[in-house]
Amino acid sequence: MRKVLLLFLICLVLFGCCSGVAVSAAQSEQLIGGCKAAYLCDWRSGEQVYAMNAQEHLPIASMCKIMTLLLCFEEFENGLTADEQICVSENASGMGGSQVFLETGGVYPASELIKSICIASANDSCVAMAERISGSEELFVDRMNERAKELSMNDTVFVNCTGLPESGQYSCAKDVATMLRALLCHKEYFSYSTVWTDELEHSGGRVTEMANTNKMIRTYQGCDSGKTGYTSEAGFCLSASAARGNMRVVAVVIGADSSKTRFDGVKTLFDFAFANYTEKTVLEEGVLEGAVLQVKGSKKKEITVRPAEGCYLFCKKGDSDDIFFETELSERKAPVRTGEEVGRIIVYKNNVEAASIPLLANEDAAKSGYFDSVRDIAQNWTL
Repeated sequence: MRKVLLLFLICLVLFGCCSGVAVSAAQSEQLIGGCKAAYLCDWRSGEQVYAMNAQEHLPIASMCKIMTLLLCFEEFENGLTADEQICVSENASGMGGSQVFLETGGVYPASELIKSICIASANDSCVAMAERISGSEELFVDRMNERAKELSMNDTVFVNCTGLPESGQYSCAKDVATMLRALLCHKEYFSYSTVWTDELEHSGGRVTEMANTNKMIRTYQGCDSGKTGYTSEAGFCLSASAARGNMRVVAVVIGADSSKTRFDGVKTLFDFAFANYTEKTVLEEGVLEGAVLQVKGSKKKEITVRPAEGCYLFCKKGDSDDIFFETELSERKAPVRTGEEVGRIIVYKNNVEAASIPLLANEDAAKSGYFDSVRDIAQNWTL
């Protein structure tokens, strides 16, 4: 009997040890916990670094406002100006949840409404901007869904522009990262996203104090953008971006069990990215050495060229990636103006196209005149 009992105890110990090893192995594969979904990627390429339930359909609360902001900044290309005065409707001013208490019939500059969305997650400002851009929130939401499709956000449906709980509205961690990546392409956004505290002035001297809901812009080196979200249904959410040097990453946490968990989770994702990845410089801005454009019918037979922007590739530290580029230039007829696109640079990573960058003329090439042609003939005349 004692032998049987001893054998039973040994089995229990062995089983417990084996179970412990299995749990540890599972935990080692998961960067963060305490949330329903998470995603980490490179900003430029969108290359995935980490994913946990990344395409699961979930409510995302105020992170819906990332798309609202994206459409606001895109509207600047369609005639909206920062100082345009926008009249607030009763519908907009009556929005609940997080708000800056806009006055019905009050008039505010577009820049102030956008700032209040970025800093204070203002629902009333979201609806005011939606009505200005599309005429109604309903039509604006249609545009939000169209833009989502254009960005291949196939696991997202918007029902309102604020993220307030409403049936049928959902997204996923990967799609949230996609729309934040698109928003980060608008440099004007950073003049709002990095503001810590500010005030919104109303008529009659009334003032609403605003404090940025994204605490990481003060607590994490390089974090300069992002959007929080919370409802009882969605839990605590955060999508943020951080940059160090030429490298920028985007992290998303959905459905965290506390505000601290979401911030700690995004910090962990950022730390993992910066510790394990780097941006390799392929091209820097400036004249592209060894490349010239042949120009026909010009005083200048050839001119220098430059890439439209620098090129940096997201790579894992220690990997020996094969990176190279090819130029596509063909002879052009004069005139050619400085800054005119004259070709492309195709960048390859491990024989797969990783980037395509316009090549621009670095100088003018004016068309030859009559006397220029005569001089050329005379210089080339042989007796």
